[in-house]
Amino acid sequence: MDTECWTGVPEDPGSNLSRGKKCLCYIWCPCLDPSILWWVREIVSRTLPHRHWHSGRVEDDSFLEGRQYGRVRQNDQSFRERTGALRKVLKKYADLVFISAPNQVPPLEGAEEENGATNNADQRGWWFSAPDDSYMAQDYTECCKGYEESVEVIKKALIEQGPFDGVLAFSQGATMVSLICGLKEQEPDGPYQFDFVILVAGFKSRQKQHDSLYLKPITTPSLHVFGDTDKVIPKEMSEDLLQYFVEPQVLEHAGGHFIPVSGPQKKAYIEFLQPFIDKKKEQETK
Repeated sequence: MDTECWTGVPEDPGSNLSRGKKCLCYIWCPCLDPSILWWVREIVSRTLPHRHWHSGRVEDDSFLEGRQYGRVRQNDQSFRERTGALRKVLKKYADLVFISAPNQVPPLEGAEEENGATNNADQRGWWFSAPDDSYMAQDYTECCKGYEESVEVIKKALIEQGPFDGVLAFSQGATMVSLICGLKEQEPDGPYQFDFVILVAGFKSRQKQHDSLYLKPITTPSLHVFGDTDKVIPKEMSEDLLQYFVEPQVLEHAGGHFIPVSGPQKKAYIEFLQPFIDKKKEQETK
């Protein structure tokens, strides 16, 4: 199936922090995955050109604190199992915390286990686009069932498990994080405190109730990662999300719907994180 939906979603291939601080935040969901570090910046025109990523060398032992959000039909444990390569790349720089979405997705009949992860048990999603507890990323609807519950779960995690430097998210999880960024613009002194986000295979939510969260330019520093051959969330959907962020940075890869961790991408992730690592290091030496 070439669409992102909860009635048949294709599967993706796919250290403790010193001084009691956390690093990068990541959430797994078939539609979204977010990483965020909060960085307060002046609001500027969203028409500024975005920057495509280039590799860079980083040599630093500082840690960042983060949370992970995932895609539909995943939970914190299954997402952790599927992000082993990424965690290996970031372990020197980030302590990752995983959380599950609160909404249980109806199981697929006849689903089998794949890649060691249970495909049909405790499946989770951030919200539903239809009253029958299904989700289709491409559909424009007025239903966002379960969204408010997800906002409360994220708010609670940020307050009770934070502070976090940033959030990394994938697919629907990445879109959920884009909405949290919109809430942050509306409530700059609220609970949504983080310095940056890394959105992999993210897209603009097409639920009408979310439109208002994209009205103000999103000033949270962001890295947007997407594949040229993604058939679940087409590249064009991820590109459409860029216009709502101020100076978004972009990492494109030749693959599909997964989190890339080859040599060039490793450098890109760490180069994006380096300014936040340097800032934290300066703060800790004061």
